[in-house]
Amino acid sequence: MARAKAKKVPEVNLDEVLEEVAKEKGIEKSSLIDTIEAALLKAAQNTFGAGRELETRYNPDRGHVELLMFMTVVEEVEDPEREIAMDDLVRLNLQDEFQAEIGEDLGFQIFWREQDRVEAERQDRQFGDLLGIQQARKTFGRIAAQTAKQVLLQRVRDAEREIVFNEYKHKKGELIRGIVRRFERGNNIIVDLGRTEAILPSREQTPRESYRPGERIVAYVKDVDREARGPIVILSRSDPRLVDKLFEAEVPEIYEGIVRIVAVAREAGSRSKIAVTSRDADVDPVGACVGMKGSRVQAVVQELRGEKIDIVPYDRDPARYVIAAIQPAEVHKVIVDEAGGRMEIVVPDEKLSLAIGRKGQNVRLASQLTDWKLDVISESKFKKIEEEAVEALQQIPMVSDALAKAMYRMGFRALEEVAEASVEELAGIQGIEDNDLAAQIRDASSNTMERIRDERLSAIALRDEPPTERERLLCVKGLGARTLTLLEDGGYKSLASVVREDADRLGIRTGIGLKKAAHIKKAAVEFAEQEHQLYAQVRARHIAQDPELQTIGDEDDETVEETATEATTEMPA
Repeated sequence: MARAKAKKVPEVNLDEVLEEVAKEKGIEKSSLIDTIEAALLKAAQNTFGAGRELETRYNPDRGHVELLMFMTVVEEVEDPEREIAMDDLVRLNLQDEFQAEIGEDLGFQIFWREQDRVEAERQDRQFGDLLGIQQARKTFGRIAAQTAKQVLLQRVRDAEREIVFNEYKHKKGELIRGIVRRFERGNNIIVDLGRTEAILPSREQTPRESYRPGERIVAYVKDVDREARGPIVILSRSDPRLVDKLFEAEVPEIYEGIVRIVAVAREAGSRSKIAVTSRDADVDPVGACVGMKGSRVQAVVQELRGEKIDIVPYDRDPARYVIAAIQPAEVHKVIVDEAGGRMEIVVPDEKLSLAIGRKGQNVRLASQLTDWKLDVISESKFKKIEEEAVEALQQIPMVSDALAKAMYRMGFRALEEVAEASVEELAGIQGIEDNDLAAQIRDASSNTMERIRDERLSAIALRDEPPTERERLLCVKGLGARTLTLLEDGGYKSLASVVREDADRLGIRTGIGLKKAAHIKKAAVEFAEQEHQLYAQVRARHIAQDPELQTIGDEDDETVEETATEATTEMPA
């Protein structure tokens, strides 16, 4: 029976393949060769054993990678994978061929390609038992070919990503135009940029915007990440800087640097505010951005698909800047608290909703734009707050109605502010103007705070209901209504939350300062430890004055004790 002829494997010249890939993909040929050599060496070590001394060499004349195995000539073999005995060389008549000596390394070429099968069979007959790789070599050819293919494809992909990264890394922070190609899982949009594809993640998309494949899109290049999985160019339609760049593209004065956008506040898809200023006194920054008959701003609005845009002039004066930012609302008065970074904006009662905006949007954007905490109040409420503050200041002995109003006009809103003020600050108020009197008023303010605290303790001790968290905080020595507001704004709404917080962190988060935060923290810990005892002492004092009060609070002692010990159980050791 005739033996079937072995199928002839077509000869592939690797050198020609590498030349073509290098030319098409813009990759150095030497880099591809180094990559394939390293890959085949790794595959050979996995196949023949990591203990063998192997080496790969690219042969440009033959157009393939050669595999060599080195073995050291010794008298007695201890490591059969790396050593060969001189007696075996003599026995196989190989000594003359290799001219080998003891200690010399001999290199054997491993014929692993299908095209070199004849050479491999000859090698096996001559000294295959000595090398001990016959069975492993039969599978290595297929493994090596697959490895080389995978490594070459991966190297090409990596090189293409590197090329894309180098091309687009300078476009980070710029506008870019592309075409929507497809949608991926998670509602991510893939955008065709021409040379590559970019991704518009769902988190960077504007609410209520929708796109169709083939539609043109303008986006902001938020990042160019070489290590990202998938497209390395990351786009955004929700970033506030998109508004900045769109105006730069539409307004020549911004591009030329005459007009500058100082800040942008944005709620994507709904409304944006931008603050602009001009280097040239003859150029109106707001007018330049609006354009003739609103043409420039309308072009930006159209690109943002109807998003409203407020353009306000920047002012070095924070109060004027805030008044401009809160537009279109009319502002009657601004009270600035520089230490706390806050402003109170007083508007007419009928304009309150306009100043606040829908769901607080207008004041929220104005706050982001100016970097000030803004409290918008109506004139009637402001008048009420003023009356309450003046009334509180009048509790200080020696402070008349006129003096209380003068103190209010100088920025003093609460007793603790007077107690913490310097003598010089108080002496500068019209109606005081004397250091001795200022010192007396400051001391009287501290005493008044302590008196009010005692009244609070008495009210709590003589009733059945346990105190609220707000009442407990107001019973902390030195903690007034203003500090309580700052604590609550910072997220500290219970005595326990103040007790367990670090003093420095407390001062930073609330803005009350590190020194005062340390004082408040210490006073809160002391009160938490003594709260039940303080209630008992106050109740005992009142009972001594009026025995009929004996029954008040006895039935609820257990509840009061539980609330008083809550903070101490949560105190750090």
